Parts: sequence; structure tokens; C-alpha cells
Amino acid sequence: MPDYDADRFTAIYDGCRQRVWAYVVSRAGRQIADEVVNETFTVAWRKLDDVPEPPLPWLLGVARNILRDNIRAEARRASFAAEMRSWAEPAEADIAEEVSERSALLKALATLPEDDRELLILSAWQGLTPAQAAAVVGCSPITLRVRLHRARKRLTEAASAYPLMEEAAAARRVSTRVRITVGKEAR
Repeated sequence: MPDYDADRFTAIYDGCRQRVWAYVVSRAGRQIADEVVNETFTVAWRKLDDVPEPPLPWLLGVARNILRDNIRAEARRASFAAEMRSWAEPAEADIAEEVSERSALLKALATLPEDDRELLILSAWQGLTPAQAAAVVGCSPITLRVRLHRARKRLTEAASAYPLMEEAAAARRVSTRVRITVGKEAR
């Protein structure tokens, strides 16, 4: 790293940080201001040769774009969470036990990170093969299988927090044992 680049970046940072921070606070509040300012100056460092003189307008544009990206990402998360909640409405007393299990599973799914949900939805709900899902996600089929395995483990752990899922899993284990036992007696 040439000294000129480090000195120039330091001068830009020292001269503009407070104003960029004030701009972000005025647009989004103090809660995310530090994070957005850090991202803004990370972009400035990566594109230091593209930073014009004076740098403040360019930095404010970068901060604005980062805020937009954050707002879009938050909107996607909120939309997905709302959709998951709408699918996971509390079951009525007269609805079959499978509906309760599905509701608990959807609630558990909603607690997972977005990447895990995407893998599970692509493979289970959309019925894609690992190769097809890997093409969607942008990784190799082997990598997708590893990620999918880990996502399934996390879903199992999240589902164990819901009593209905625990009861259903126990009932399935008992049911399987009964079928195996009955099958042996029938011989």
C-alpha cells in the first residue's frame, strides 16, 4: 500500500466521517449509522482511485446506496417473515394434527437464516434436484448438498423448540417401531 493512498484515505476519512455520519443519522437513525458509515468508507478504500475531489458528495452517494440496499434487504426479510407468519397461523382445535405439525414446522423455518430457508424451499417445496438448486444458488452440487445437510440439521434443532413437532416426531418413531415389530411377528 503506497503511503500516498493511506495518507489520502486518512485525510478523506478525517475530513468527511462526521458529515457522512450526520447524513446517515438524518436518513436512518443512530442505530445503523456506524455500520453504514463503515461500509461507506470500506467502499471508498476499495475504490480510492475513483474517489473524486471533493470526496463528500461521492461519499454521500455511496452512503445513500448502502441505505437503499439495507432498506430493500429489510423489506425482503419483513415480507418473507410476514408470509411465513401467514402460513403459520395458529391451528384451530378441530383441524387435523398434520396442520398443527405444518404450522410448527413453518414457524421453525421462519427462524432460520435466509440462506438456509432458500435451500430448504428449493429442494423440498420446489422439488429441485441438488444440481438444479445449485444452479439457482450459484454453487456446485456438492457444496449445495453440504449446505442443505446443515440447513436440515438447523431446521431440526429449531423445530425441537416447538412441542407439537417433538410429539409428532415421537409418534412417528413409535409408529415405525410398531410396524417393524408387527412385520416381524407376521413372519
